[in-house]
Amino acid sequence: MSYVDGFVIAVPKANLDDYKKLANTAGPIWMEHGALSYVECIGDDVPYGELTSFPRAVQAKDDEIVIFAWVVYESRQSRDAVMAKVMADERLKMDWSAMPFDGKRMIFGGFQPFIEL
Repeated sequence: MSYVDGFVIAVPKANLDDYKKLANTAGPIWMEHGALSYVECIGDDVPYGELTSFPRAVQAKDDEIVIFAWVVYESRQSRDAVMAKVMADERLKMDWSAMPFDGKRMIFGGFQPFIEL
């Protein structure tokens, strides 16, 4: 069964084009190193919940948009190998202070699917 990494971030609307450029660079690199799929989504129907919500989780401000992304791998072992290659790839070496989003508010994690249809 596959393995999935998931990410949720808040991107300032003014930086959305820069974020899209970054994602369009990163996605093919993930795929080149062995990911099965790479998906980045812009929040379209993500209301600010009373107790919990995607915007609350990343402390999204009024001028920010929520991005939900995931990467699928063959297995956890494959994910660990792909991630090591991605993190070592010189094409993704960048100044973290110049990122088009606040990485401190990123939520991420690895997930083991229990149903795949």
